Amino acid sequence: MKKAIIIGSGIAGLAAALRLKKKGYQVSVFEKNGYAGGKLHAIELGGYRFDLGPSLFTLPHLIDELHQLFPNVEVDFNYIKKKTACHYFWEDGTSFEAPADLENFAVKAAEIFDEKQNTLSKYLQNSKMKYESTKSLFLEKSLHKSNTYFSKQTLKAILKIPFLGINNTLDQENKKFSNPKLNQLFNRYATYNGSSPYLTPGIMSMIPYLELGLGTYYPQGGMHRISQSLFELAQKVGVEFRFRESVKKINHSNNKVTGVTTEKGTHDADIVLCNMDVFPTYRQLLQDIKAPEKTLKQERSSSALIFYWGIKKSFPQLDLHNILFSENYKAEFEAIFNNKSLYEDPTVYINITSKQSPQDAPKGCENWFVMINTPGDYGQNWENLVIKAKKNILSKIKRCLNIDVEELIDVEYVLTPQGIEKNTSSYRGALYGAASNNKFAAFLRHPNFNKTIGNLYHVGGSVHPGGGIPLCLLSAKITADLIPNTNA
Repeated sequence: MKKAIIIGSGIAGLAAALRLKKKGYQVSVFEKNGYAGGKLHAIELGGYRFDLGPSLFTLPHLIDELHQLFPNVEVDFNYIKKKTACHYFWEDGTSFEAPADLENFAVKAAEIFDEKQNTLSKYLQNSKMKYESTKSLFLEKSLHKSNTYFSKQTLKAILKIPFLGINNTLDQENKKFSNPKLNQLFNRYATYNGSSPYLTPGIMSMIPYLELGLGTYYPQGGMHRISQSLFELAQKVGVEFRFRESVKKINHSNNKVTGVTTEKGTHDADIVLCNMDVFPTYRQLLQDIKAPEKTLKQERSSSALIFYWGIKKSFPQLDLHNILFSENYKAEFEAIFNNKSLYEDPTVYINITSKQSPQDAPKGCENWFVMINTPGDYGQNWENLVIKAKKNILSKIKRCLNIDVEELIDVEYVLTPQGIEKNTSSYRGALYGAASNNKFAAFLRHPNFNKTIGNLYHVGGSVHPGGGIPLCLLSAKITADLIPNTNA
């Protein structure tokens, strides 16, 4: 059998391992950590369970597809569809439970924000149009292969370009709403790819359709169950996992990959697929070839500062996903992207999986995943920033929810951009690789194949089509489609 080596067992690496196994390859996955899943990891602390990484689950069919590759192999994986996408709060007492349904969202948002229902409906239908018109080009194919551009679907997408908001920012697209709170709510979707709504192109207004049109879901057992179900499936179908074995070099000869060298030796392979961030990939594993400096110098996406709090009380007014908005959204993004600092009045995201999985917290308690958007690690004093951020977050919660939560914190764990980079090799702790802060960003991402070394491929959030669970899964699918079946 032909051999395939995968570097890294993040969600894209796991998906790629399954797809290459299906194609007949003998697959080995090398992982520096002692666990599979990358950012989709979890911890238990004092009777509380916390998902460490991504907390939003959309497009579950992408996970179903992977399980369906091996229909005779049983692995437990179930999920439910949420009726409420997110619960939003502002300091003036305004709150909005956003339905995960386009029609209901338009009706309820019109009432809460005193906006015309027709304006909302048109916006959401436009979001749907942008997604459906461009997904085949931007999300399902390599942008770096010429044959991508010779299909009817691509031609249709190109003809739609004048209507996609490419030349506007997301904020400009959202100015059609008379209520600034509604503008802010839709601007928030820029954070789904680690960008600023005041810089990212208006085509990103397609993102609400993913959540409100196609649905928001919760995997039973938490987000960690996503990665673990794929890991269990991969083990059952014969994928080899070599944990705590870091790859030190990608080997090649005559412009073709030959394998990898790890801490423990050299391993030959016909195919090498790298799930590592492209920046450390070139700087550490491919030091002997010319790196694509223009790509590596792209602006990095935002990172995050996350407090994992065990809370000794339950709050029925909160849901699985909750947002407490800043009073000055533009100033917050200027602080993150221009000043590489934290804003004193941050937008706070609170995820509480014990709302869906009561076993994630002791009875009468809740497990709070409390996150703010931050710049990546550029040498800031994170010890001081954590102290200031905690104070500002607690103050924000008190102003928005009228809850003095500090005395209720039972256990605490903190993850900074430095910790994210250490755990996942994401350069500067960026959550989504490169930011999408200009209209050409989609075309500037690293391709899913290596232009210098044959049979070397790249997947994950730092390459096409981008970061986040769905896009990482799509990167694995795009890449697997570039790799031929074996003759085994």
